[in-house]
Amino acid sequence: MFQDKSIFEIIYAGGFTMYILIICSILSIAVIIERLWYFKRRSGVSRIVLIEEIRKDSVRNQFSTAIDYCRNVDTPSSKVALAGLNHNTSDEKIIYNAMEREITIETVKLERFTSIVGTIGGTAVYIGLFGTVLGIIRAFHDVSKTASGGMDVVTAGISEALICTAAGLVVAIPAVISYNYFVRKIDNFVLDMELTASELSDLCAKKK
Repeated sequence: MFQDKSIFEIIYAGGFTMYILIICSILSIAVIIERLWYFKRRSGVSRIVLIEEIRKDSVRNQFSTAIDYCRNVDTPSSKVALAGLNHNTSDEKIIYNAMEREITIETVKLERFTSIVGTIGGTAVYIGLFGTVLGIIRAFHDVSKTASGGMDVVTAGISEALICTAAGLVVAIPAVISYNYFVRKIDNFVLDMELTASELSDLCAKKK
């Protein structure tokens, strides 16, 4: 049915909900690309390498060198370690609280915009179904108004209305997959930050 139609004609046949889905798709793709780039950029140095470098400097009592190293490494774990090292002469409780606050700050940065992808993934299908329902209503209305065409008119109208459902699935599936990936990735970052805070607390305690 649609083999002789252009993409613009297909979009027009789907009604105004198709334009909503196109906006959702563009927004979802933009967030996915931005978050993937952000996570990649902040995964440069592993937690094991970070802690090992800090441990070497702490053995030589060169905390200033460890601080400089953490400043030059842009990962969530390095920011947590930096928060703790900046208070290395303070009480253990103060050190740990500083790192806990930094974990909260970094988690907020990691979660930024991900709710948009989750919301689009959860609602795009329903937006598509809404467009389909409107299309079916319009098809039956056209039949009752013209009183001609019979089932051919109805089936043609329904097939056009189902474009919205297909478009909703096309938008929703990548969004849901990406959102689940982001959640898992953020959980891994948080785990690394918590382990970094725990290991650094032990290092600071040993030096005292």
